[in-house]
Amino acid sequence: MRLLLSPGRLSGALSAAQVAAAVRRGWLQTAPGTEVRALPMSDGAAGLLDAVHTARGGELVSVTVRGPLGDPVPATLLHVPGTGGGTAYVEAGQVLGRQLVASGQEQRHAEEGSSAGLGELLLAARDLGAGRVVVGLGEAATHDGGAGLVRTLAGADAGHEIDGDVLAAAHGVLAGADVVVAAATQVPLLGLHGAGALLSDRLGPAEAQRLDTRAGELAAYLDRLGRVLPARTALLPAPGGHGAAARPGRADGSGAGGGAAHALTVLGGRLLHGPDVVAAAIGLPEAVASADVVLTATAVLDAPAVDASVVATVGRAAMELGLPVVVLAEEVHTSRREVARAGISATYATGTTGVEGLEGWAVRLARTWALEA
Repeated sequence: MRLLLSPGRLSGALSAAQVAAAVRRGWLQTAPGTEVRALPMSDGAAGLLDAVHTARGGELVSVTVRGPLGDPVPATLLHVPGTGGGTAYVEAGQVLGRQLVASGQEQRHAEEGSSAGLGELLLAARDLGAGRVVVGLGEAATHDGGAGLVRTLAGADAGHEIDGDVLAAAHGVLAGADVVVAAATQVPLLGLHGAGALLSDRLGPAEAQRLDTRAGELAAYLDRLGRVLPARTALLPAPGGHGAAARPGRADGSGAGGGAAHALTVLGGRLLHGPDVVAAAIGLPEAVASADVVLTATAVLDAPAVDASVVATVGRAAMELGLPVVVLAEEVHTSRREVARAGISATYATGTTGVEGLEGWAVRLARTWALEA
């Protein structure tokens, strides 16, 4: 039989590639004749570069850019050669992620933190000559609505007012590329369930409201200025596309990166669902077509994950071909009926486990799912 392993990352330090390797070892202990292919997945945030590099190769380029508070941080770009200069992949979490926040510094990062480092990553990506740039965005320590990103692309100082000239200059830097924003979250920038409102869990309601108001004003302002930018109709999403919304900052995924996702759409980027972007990049549909059973993994499988996540994307790809999909999750908060509509055949709650624990689960799973066992 042929087994496709296409997991996401688990909690702690377990990357998708490590999860796939552990499951492979355990599975083959029970069913050594299985043809196993590992194709680690990502939601577009952490693990984006690893997933694409594993599947397609390319050149990893090391750079040093500004972190949320201006301190230098190391980062990596991936350049995959191809027509039109190929594709550059940018993992924004390297410079905006919450792992950069020291204990007790959450409010300072959210209030004073800047997305300028992401702008520097995009400049480095353009220097590679890539005609397509994929920007993976998830949760961020910052919440500047992409202001730092815009200023950096335009070559403006941190205190410079963003006006029409600044926005036009930033737009011009990206104008020659197809910019894809791979949003790992569907959270909008604004609204009752937006990225600003969610800050209340970390900062308290009053501070979250203040930052949400600030981001909302910037989003509306950028949207007004952006209406006079040169049209890039060939690169924009179709009307009513993913996350379409009547008001600025209300599109699904626009809250990714503390609002950097919304700023990039004003600059002509296409806001797409992160796991779907990664699946296309790594050739997931083609790999599924060559499998008999598909196994994926995630930290938490709940109702939102069934609709939009690595597991959901893998499930849909397999469902089109009628293949069984097995899910390993540290926590499972769904019913059989909920997961069935996502093409998932079975779920297993592993608890928080390490590599050895995953191997043990794979040994047992192979007894059920390996046709030869």
